Amino acid sequence: MTRLFKISIAALAMIGTSTAAFAQRDPAYQAARTAGQIGEQPDGYLGIVGAGSAELRALVNNINIQRKAAYTQQSAQSGSTVDQFAVTSGCNLIARTVPGEKYKAPDGIWKTRTSAPPERIASCI
Repeated sequence: MTRLFKISIAALAMIGTSTAAFAQRDPAYQAARTAGQIGEQPDGYLGIVGAGSAELRALVNNINIQRKAAYTQQSAQSGSTVDQFAVTSGCNLIARTVPGEKYKAPDGIWKTRTSAPPERIASCI
């Protein structure tokens, strides 16, 4: 198996549990996601669309801290760097958005997912 493939498999496994866990723990996460106030970014972390309230910034910061901890642990197991693992996770998280949710396109602009596949960075497989 190639190293990139191993990272992708590990990232998919981590995403399957962590993203759902984040959403289930805090209904504010799902509400903000549905309202288009937050979205997935190519770097594997959540971003705030627009200014956002202090509460929203705290929510996103907390989730991103948890994601970084998970990426750190999983990257050590997959033999990749934290940044490599985070970007691979970002590719997968953007791919898993549903119509109506926000994501950041490779050009840095927030987009709303349609029924078409989302725009992702070239290194996404």
